[in-house]
Amino acid sequence: MLRIGLFLLTNLAVIFVASITLNLLGVGSYLESTGGGLNLTNLLVFCAVFGFSGSLISLFLSKFMAKMSTRTQVIERPQTPEEAWLMQTVAELSEKAGIKMPEVGIFPAQESNAFATGWSRNKALVAVSAGLMQRFNRDEVRAVLAHEIGHVANGDMVTLSLIQGVINTFVMFFARIIGHTVDRVVFKNEEGHGIAFYIVTFVSEMILAVLASIIVMKFSRYREFRADEAGANLAGRDAMINALRRLQMEVEAQVPSSMPDSIYAFGISGGFKQQMSKLFSSHPPLPERIAALQAA
Repeated sequence: MLRIGLFLLTNLAVIFVASITLNLLGVGSYLESTGGGLNLTNLLVFCAVFGFSGSLISLFLSKFMAKMSTRTQVIERPQTPEEAWLMQTVAELSEKAGIKMPEVGIFPAQESNAFATGWSRNKALVAVSAGLMQRFNRDEVRAVLAHEIGHVANGDMVTLSLIQGVINTFVMFFARIIGHTVDRVVFKNEEGHGIAFYIVTFVSEMILAVLASIIVMKFSRYREFRADEAGANLAGRDAMINALRRLQMEVEAQVPSSMPDSIYAFGISGGFKQQMSKLFSSHPPLPERIAALQAA
């Protein structure tokens, strides 16, 4: 129920912001005044406003939504030696990476995972699962934290959101051109848009979105290699390799993941979903990540 509420809240925010922006830009319609052709400039602006509104609002709400969806408990004042060590380690790694201290939290999941999110390098959240804290030794936990801080220092959340905004824009743009063309050429609708436009546009958006996600996932896999390298530089190459090997053991043991899909791409491990085609995977296989660190 909470995830549905967050989804609806995000979509309402997108519609509200996009509508205001379009009104301010004077973009009322992307049809020509005659009603027959497309105004490609207005269409591109329309698609860009909606495409970037969705990705940027999700970025600005990312910390809030991550906390709610994973039930992350942010550590305000450490209550245990483990929490104190966690805070101290994140502070040390953040200073070394040249970013401000992020919020630090623990989420109640039994699989070993961690994630970082936030709308800027200096307003981030780093969280680890309870299972990771229980089963990893401190050098391995430190390496996992260094990996996540690497994501923050590299600005991966912002870059991924911008790429998603561009992808959203062109998916919407070309889907509407396809829908308009079919509506005019096949169904001979000469004014306005008929039902064929909306059906074809919807189907085209679904197909184009699937194809475009290959680009987004390719960047996501690339940023994992970069974050692994950052983790190796911050916490030591051997510690980073050992942490990835420990994650691989859980993958091979098929430990299930409870991390929500909305932030799954931000976790250190995507191995629990390796049944997906590699083209659509947000994470490279763990053996490839280990091999890349060993070869560096």
